[in-house]
Amino acid sequence: MSAAEQGGTVLTVVVPMYNEEDALPSFAARLRPALDGLGVRYEVLAVDDGSADKTAALLRDLTADWPELRMVRLRRNSGHQAALTAGFDFAVGDYVATIDADLQDPPEKLAEMLELARGERLDIVYGVREDRSTDTGFKRWTAGAYYWLMRSLVGRQVPSNAGDFRLLSRDAVEALKELPDQHRVYRLLVPWLGFPSGEVRYVREERVAGETKYPLTKMVRLALDSVTGFSAAPLRLATWLGTIAFFACLGLLAFSLTVYLTGNTVPGWTSLFVGLLFVGAVQLICVGLLGEYVARIYTSVQGRPAYFVAEDTRPRA
Repeated sequence: MSAAEQGGTVLTVVVPMYNEEDALPSFAARLRPALDGLGVRYEVLAVDDGSADKTAALLRDLTADWPELRMVRLRRNSGHQAALTAGFDFAVGDYVATIDADLQDPPEKLAEMLELARGERLDIVYGVREDRSTDTGFKRWTAGAYYWLMRSLVGRQVPSNAGDFRLLSRDAVEALKELPDQHRVYRLLVPWLGFPSGEVRYVREERVAGETKYPLTKMVRLALDSVTGFSAAPLRLATWLGTIAFFACLGLLAFSLTVYLTGNTVPGWTSLFVGLLFVGAVQLICVGLLGEYVARIYTSVQGRPAYFVAEDTRPRA
């Protein structure tokens, strides 16, 4: 009996996918030999996040001659983090790795991550990008700004240039599953756990095919979820903006009284116009920040599931 057939599943590799029909063949061709060479029992849990292309059909074809592959198809596009949540819920391995199907994160590094976790008894191993030259300058700049902001708000435990390519122990996965968060951002939740961790560095490659699933709008949404989900700093910012606006108004009042007392009361619309714009802008910013937090409370009270499963190629007994 081979090592892969003995005992329980050692490693589950969770792969969230959305419209990855072009990248899937190349991804499977690299992932399978990398995992077969581990000498341990593994499973690949592909979470199809409501793809509109042939991703689900290709996965079904692959399961015919790849017994370790399992597909869980979600009923609608629930988002990358929700797909990861589904993967964690269905994973059975002692260790759970997450990787995207675009091959920007090399599957060959999974062996090094598993060896590091088992050898040093680590609960978390981050895949850290040491070279992002394949990304556009704008993407590198926004990513750097995002990680700087997150480390400033959440703490230094958030590793720079570590996305969703990581390996977790079963204890870490179970801890994540117990959290009540509705809007999950795992690149912040995982380091927040405080479990022993290590890093495996790699060079980020170009996307093998298809288009990025994180355009500017989704990057902004991720940043908003990250900030409002892990810090009350925006509320404090609203307080400070209101305070600044209050003192600015006091200054304008003093200026108006001085002009009146000196008899230089020349009617002017500029100061009034600028003052109204400033106060109105501050108010709108504060209301918007409060709205973000109220929306999070609203969705938490609703308690709606993050995803619904439409198909499972290997249903639980």
